[in-house]
Amino acid sequence: MANMTSVTAGTFSSNPNGIKRLDPAKYVDLASFVDPSKPDNRDQLVKAFGAQGITGFLQLVGAVKSAGTADAVQWWEEVRLHVNQKVVLASDTTAGKTMVIALGGEAPVVRLNDVVLLSGSERAIVTAITGTTSFTVANLEDAALTAIAAGTVEIPVIGNLYAQGSEQPTEYLESNVVKRTNPYMIVKEIFKVTGSQATNVGWIDLGNGDYRWFMKGESDTRQRFMDKREMMMLLGQQVGNTANISGIDGSEGYFAAIEDRGLVTNGYITELADLDLIVKELDKQGASSEYALYVDRTQDLLLDDLVAKGNAGSLTAGVATQYGAFNNSADMAVQLGFKSFGRGGYTFHKHDWKLLNDPTLLAGANFAGVAIPMATVVDPKSGDRNPSLEINYKSSNGYSREMEHWLTGSFMGASNDTKDVLQFNYRSEIALVTRGANRHLLIKKA
Repeated sequence: MANMTSVTAGTFSSNPNGIKRLDPAKYVDLASFVDPSKPDNRDQLVKAFGAQGITGFLQLVGAVKSAGTADAVQWWEEVRLHVNQKVVLASDTTAGKTMVIALGGEAPVVRLNDVVLLSGSERAIVTAITGTTSFTVANLEDAALTAIAAGTVEIPVIGNLYAQGSEQPTEYLESNVVKRTNPYMIVKEIFKVTGSQATNVGWIDLGNGDYRWFMKGESDTRQRFMDKREMMMLLGQQVGNTANISGIDGSEGYFAAIEDRGLVTNGYITELADLDLIVKELDKQGASSEYALYVDRTQDLLLDDLVAKGNAGSLTAGVATQYGAFNNSADMAVQLGFKSFGRGGYTFHKHDWKLLNDPTLLAGANFAGVAIPMATVVDPKSGDRNPSLEINYKSSNGYSREMEHWLTGSFMGASNDTKDVLQFNYRSEIALVTRGANRHLLIKKA
């Protein structure tokens, strides 16, 4: 028991270290030493901007995952069954019952006796071919052919005509496919915490009674990594500036694929006429009967207004549309957040796209939305049916680089470093395949 007689007012009788002590007599009450009240703290973290993650788009539209074992993924797409004869005319052709049409450097597709369609409705037969420079046609009618204006012209080949007793054609058309490749891209991220910070407890419950604030930083880093990984699959590009960017190939994202070989609008869809133009273009591409429309808020409201107008029954909504993508269930479409309408035999399932509304991401970009065909694509080489979008990741012999996560440090289970720091590592090697991009639509604001 302490010897109370050794204690005098406000000081210790023995103070070998020269430590100065506070004199209680100088204070009025106990509250001057310690505030007995506890802060009225609310430990729930307020999601002031809602759920900010933007991942999940690719999975929701049916993109599947496939393992890859090379530095690039390749696939095959067939060309059109009926190929037009393309010509580049330096000057107008000369009108007449026969006409010489210069190829202008384009490869010859027509053969002798082929019947072609000129100036919209004039039928002519190929009577001569001069190497790879030109071909001659004669009007099937006894009348002059209309002169063709200079420029690039597509001439449909609609058939052929042969005389009785004539030989078979000497040349034939070979089927063709287009080989496409897309390199894999490597996306990385890290998060660090010191041992001291890892043992600090804060005021906020991060879930399940965990008040360690560094866990919030790690969780946010993981979400940012996944978001950026998906955005690179959507917005990535192959590197063409090799003089200034070394060792990085880049990878074609979804938007770049559509911009390169798909359908692109130069403005919002505001009127029925805009939608009709899209429908007509989809017809030309042999498009799917169902489309998922992922759009920003402006386009979302414009489409709502367009459907609300009714257009005298020109647009159909609800019962008149197809729901094959949702097991023929309108309820399932609604539960997933889709609103559907039909036009010209096509059903469009509309969904608001958070990515395009986020002011820290794409709200200020020129992209207003996409239309994705809800159908599979037939591979012309193998005959396999494949989804329009496919997420590929590097993997071999049980080692997958789809979504790698590991720790380096000296605590919390990590013992591969001597520094008093724990590092969370994230890495992914992926590539997106966009099959049949000609059937996809990118909506731009202007």
